[in-house]
Amino acid sequence: MNEELLQAIMGLIMNSGNVKSDCMEAIQLAKAGKIEEARAKIEEANKNLVEAHHSQTGLLTQEAKGEKVEVSLLLIHSQDHLMNAITFKDLAVEVIDLYEHIA
Repeated sequence: MNEELLQAIMGLIMNSGNVKSDCMEAIQLAKAGKIEEARAKIEEANKNLVEAHHSQTGLLTQEAKGEKVEVSLLLIHSQDHLMNAITFKDLAVEVIDLYEHIA
């Protein structure tokens, strides 16, 4: 596995993990009644999600140019992290909305 591919994979994993952490913090803030702070934390999650997408886009662009991307368990794992982060963020926004509605 080349260094560029490894960096893209690790970028996906790291940034996706940050998204999930930001969203968990956002839910806890909303639970404590700090809705505006929770929404700010979701914005941080969105920034991390953009960074994760940059890593993924690099890989997709490489593949689109006809340059074979080595598929490995680590690459698949990174994609799992990204998809889970996206799902978790979407659900976190809904949970925050519910906490706001209840309050």
